[in-house]
Parts: sequence; C-alpha cells; structure tokens
Amino acid sequence: MTTPATTPAPSPGPAAPGTAIRLRNGELRRMVAEQLAQDPTAALTPGAIARTLGRSSGAVGNALAVLEARGEAAPVGTKPLSYRATRKTADAATTATITPRATPASTPSAPTTPPAKPPASAALVTTPVRRPNGQMYHPRKLSGLSDVTALRRLREAGVSALMYGPPGTGKTSVVEAAFDDLVTIQGDSDTVTDDFVGSYTQTPDGRYEFAYGPLVIAMREGRALFIDDATLIPPTVLAVVYPAMDGRRQILIKTHKNEVVDAAPGFYVVAGHNPGVHGAVLTDALSSRFAAQIQVSTDYDLATQLAIDEKAVRAARNLATRQKRGEIGWAPQLRELIAFNRIADVLGITAAAGNLVGIAPEEDRDVVAEVVRNVFGVNAAPLSLGPQFGPAPTTPTRPSGKDTP
Repeated sequence: MTTPATTPAPSPGPAAPGTAIRLRNGELRRMVAEQLAQDPTAALTPGAIARTLGRSSGAVGNALAVLEARGEAAPVGTKPLSYRATRKTADAATTATITPRATPASTPSAPTTPPAKPPASAALVTTPVRRPNGQMYHPRKLSGLSDVTALRRLREAGVSALMYGPPGTGKTSVVEAAFDDLVTIQGDSDTVTDDFVGSYTQTPDGRYEFAYGPLVIAMREGRALFIDDATLIPPTVLAVVYPAMDGRRQILIKTHKNEVVDAAPGFYVVAGHNPGVHGAVLTDALSSRFAAQIQVSTDYDLATQLAIDEKAVRAARNLATRQKRGEIGWAPQLRELIAFNRIADVLGITAAAGNLVGIAPEEDRDVVAEVVRNVFGVNAAPLSLGPQFGPAPTTPTRPSGKDTP
C-alpha cells in the first residue's frame, strides 16, 4: 500500500480543485518558511511562492500571515505584498505544528485518535517574561501562583479565562506573556462573524479563495485565542466561538460549503473585558463559558519599580482609593502613569500633572485636580494652546533725505 504523499504536487501553478494533495496541518507553513529561508535577503510575493510550490496563492498567503504573526516572516512591501525571512524563519522551515486530519475538512470528521494527555503542570514563573513586542512582563501573584503560571495551568485543564478590569491595567500584557502561540482578535461593535472564521478574498490572479480567520487558525493549530474587548462584540457574532469552547470543540463554516473545523489539542480561549467602557456587555451566555474570571487592576508597586514619578504614583493610589469608595469613576492606570513619565521628560512635571487632569472624565475632573494640587503643590490645568507668539521685534530705521537731522 502506498503511503500518501506529504509533498506538493510537482506541476507549477495552483492545483486544480479536487486534485491537490492534502498536506498535514502546518506542513504548508513549513514549506513556505523554507522558501524564504533559502535566500534571507530576497523579498518574495505569495504568488511567486505559490508557483514554486504548486499550491494556491490564497493558501500561501494564509501561511505567510501566520508566519508574520509569529515573527517568522517580515512584510517588506505592499505593492505587491512581499515578505522576507527573519532570524526565526530557519527554525520554522524545519519544524511544523502537525495535526493529522482523518477526513477532508468539507465533510464531517470521522472518529480520530483521542487527544494526547496534557503536559505536566506548567512550572512556576516568577521572573520577567518577554512579550512579542519585546517588552518585559513582570508576573503578579494570583492564588499562590504567578498570573502567567495560573493561566498556563488553566489552559492545561481546559478552563477558559476572562480577564476583566479598566483599560490600561495589563490584561493584554499578561495574556501575551502567558502564551507564546497566541492568536488575537481585537473586538469592537463592528466585528462580524467573518472576522472570526474567514471570508472569500481575491487572489492576485483574479480568482476568489477562502481565507481562514483567526478562530480557525487557532483551532486547527491548537493555539491560544485571545478575544480582546470581547464584550464589545455583538452577542450573535460572538456565539460563533461557543461550539469550539464546549464539549463539541468544533464549528461549522456555513459560508464555506458547511465546512466542519475541529479543535486540535491545545486550543484555548481567553478573553478581555473592560466593564467601564460604554457598550461593553457581559451577557449570561458569555459569562457562563468563562469559568475563571480574573480581575486585573493596576499594580502600583510595579509602577514604582518602573521608576514612575513617585508623586504621580501617590496621586494615582489616592484616586484609586476614592474610586473604590465610589466617589469617582476613574483613576490613572499603569498606562497613564507610563505616559506621565514620557510627557514629564518632554514637557516637564507641571505639564504632565496637568495632563492627568485633562484626561480625566469631565465628571471626575474637579476631584482629580484637587488630588493633583495636593500632591504636586501646583494648580495644574489641562494642556491647552495659548495665544500665538508675537512677531519678532524689528530695529527701527532712520528716514533718509535732506531733512534728516
């Protein structure tokens, strides 16, 4: 019996529908990375790689998008869209995340091998963790563990987590630190189902192909999916994720031939929620699917460690205390404190203090101004433009002529 091939068809150009040899999940991405790694200085378009591999340009484009998200390919041009290798591309060319599928994706899946047993409990992480943007995240305590460790163990146990708290407290930071295979969806009121599952897109040669969305990518590759600002997404749209989170662990893409997508081992959903943001609604359906709900507040001790101005930290603590008592609805979070230092470096402490007053909601501004005045000892006002600079002084000239004395 002949073993099914896992290499691309030898003929150039996109394979005809129904004749392409199905690759194992992750194999095409490895092949695309291999093409980039062969000449790290070359800028290659999806179409050029597709012709070399004998695959569709749409599928190659999806693979390049995943490589870019992982830092394993870098976009270098948009007209036409092109990519170049990074220092991580060579590793991606030799290793692929492979999840065998027993049947074509367009038909219901036959019984498959049971998921592998989860790995041993994640080790306790207490030292700083580097995020994808290069910044270091300092783990915080959570139920006797670090938050990074707790999230990793919740993933192992299959317990979805909802991180909630004011904007700027570090919800995204801890999720990025916990999961190095993260796929992110930024939610808002305009988010639609296609933003999760994908849609048809036009290829450079004028054809239309289905480009899978982040939910499908995370499910097939067994990755963590972060739905940021999940409660801003219309509930009817967010419902597309629910079948992937419960015992079914699969979704149906109605817009693509009723394709069935199964979740590979490791697939995990974590979401972010800003309770105070207008339009953010935590429905019962959403809440019930996130068994672990973790409040994220600003770590003012960390602000001190980051060398934030001590008076700014003191003012923020004062305002946070008043916020807890219900006197005001806003207090500066870590994001605002970091901005304070940057503004102070450029415009001075008084201007930075005034900016704290200016960014406060109007209904809280008087209280914020009072706290700033007491802490900084200045009447700080919101930053605003003043009158124009006057014209440069000119030297008067003496008139010329016979009558000049």
